Amino acid sequence: MRITVFGAAGEVGRRVVAEALARGHEVTAVVRDPERVAGLPTGVRVRTGDAANAEDVETIGAGQDLVITATRPAVGREGDLPGMTAALLSGAARAGVRLLVVGGAATLIVPGAEGATLHEMPEFPAELRAIAQACADQLAVCRADAAADWTYLSPPAELAPGERTGAYRVGGDELLSDPDGVSRISMEDFAVALLDEAERPAHRGVRFTVAAV
Repeated sequence: MRITVFGAAGEVGRRVVAEALARGHEVTAVVRDPERVAGLPTGVRVRTGDAANAEDVETIGAGQDLVITATRPAVGREGDLPGMTAALLSGAARAGVRLLVVGGAATLIVPGAEGATLHEMPEFPAELRAIAQACADQLAVCRADAAADWTYLSPPAELAPGERTGAYRVGGDELLSDPDGVSRISMEDFAVALLDEAERPAHRGVRFTVAAV
């Protein structure tokens, strides 16, 4: 496949690029700052572009099989995320390319909490509420879009660097936790799940989630 990754220089983005290359795909890594390409794997094509610019997304996405966005706004700019996602959806639709969105966990429903979502729980960290609300708005933008071929992947509560096991569980709108109540996955296995969805689409036009086995 020909895969373009926006936010390729971020922690998740780098792992997505590495996983895609390891599977033999042709990968274009898109960054806003050319200085951030240091450390990206060899064999990746690098282009400069802005995920918040629909024309950039359309131009870079043209002729590709898939666009993945793993972008995250800077602290204090969380409110930019819904607009950026709208631009990605518009550009991808005009380019006729599928869009996979790396989203947030905030809107996942907590089992046994009477329908409350993760960011509605009283113990949810106050310092994460801005990005949580931005991710909730981001998902709403996706769900309101009828033109793009999109998929939204929410991580579990904890997403951190770790081991690539290649194994994970799949869910829908509910937060996945292990028997001890821990909800986590490594960034490496998250990238595996994302590329599995890229290769074998099973969640077009919907949100899904994954967690460690």
